[in-house]
Amino acid sequence: MYLEYDIQQNKPGLLGAVTTLMGMLDLNILAVTSIGQTRRGLLLEAHSDTKIQTLHEALLEVDAIKMTAFRRPTLLDWIALRHGKRLDMAEINPPTYRFVREELGVLVGFLGDTLLEGGNKIIGIRGMPRVGKTEAAIAACVYANKRWTLLSSTIIRQTLRTELLLNESTDSVFLIDGITSTTRGNDAHWSLIQKVLEMPTPKIIEHPDVLLRDGRLDIDFDFIIEIRHHEDDIIRCEDIAMSFSAFDLS
Repeated sequence: MYLEYDIQQNKPGLLGAVTTLMGMLDLNILAVTSIGQTRRGLLLEAHSDTKIQTLHEALLEVDAIKMTAFRRPTLLDWIALRHGKRLDMAEINPPTYRFVREELGVLVGFLGDTLLEGGNKIIGIRGMPRVGKTEAAIAACVYANKRWTLLSSTIIRQTLRTELLLNESTDSVFLIDGITSTTRGNDAHWSLIQKVLEMPTPKIIEHPDVLLRDGRLDIDFDFIIEIRHHEDDIIRCEDIAMSFSAFDLS
C-alpha cells in the first residue's frame, strides 16, 4: 500500500507519531521518503484489510496532515519513492510529463520502468537541440535491459532504415527521429515505420509533432515527455533547423 500525505502543520515529531500509529497496527514500513518540501511518501506492507482501513480512517482525523494518496502503488508512486519527486501531468490528452535536463536520472527511471512493462506503447519525446532526448531514450533501454533499434536518427551519423534484420523484430525498442524520417524518408522507410508501429513492442519517437504535422501517419501516443534545459524554456519546433547534423538534432 502506498501512502502519501502533505504536511499542514509541521510539528516536531510528526513523522514519528504517524509511524508509531502504523506500528501499533502491525503495519510494516518498507520505504519512506520526502517528496518535495512538504510531502511524505510511505510504502506499507499489511496482512489485514481491516487494519489498512483503520489507518485510513485515523489519518483522516489528523489535522496536521492531508492525505494525497492511499492506494496500491502505481508506476508514478514508485518513481516518487525512488527519486523523491512526484511527476505531475502538464497535459492530459495525451498525458504529458515535463522534465529539465538535470532530472534525466528521474526520467530514465520513469521511462525504463515503462519499457519493462512491454506492450505496444508509443512514447513521444519533445525538446530543443542538445537537451538529451536520444541520451535518455537509450539509457532507458539499457536500464530496462532492452535491445534498442534505430529506425531514423542523427546520432553519430544519419540513420535511415528501410528494413529490419531477423533478430530485430522481437523484444526491441524502436527509436524514431521525426525530423529525419519526415525530411529524408522514402516510401520504403515510411512503410517500415508503419509496420513497426503495429508491432507489439515499445516505440520512442523524438520530435513527435513534426511526424504528426507531416500527416502521413495517424499516431495515438500513450504519453509525451518534454525535456528542457530550464523550466521556463519554450519548445518551438519551427526554431529547430531541418538539418542532419547530430550536433543540431540530438
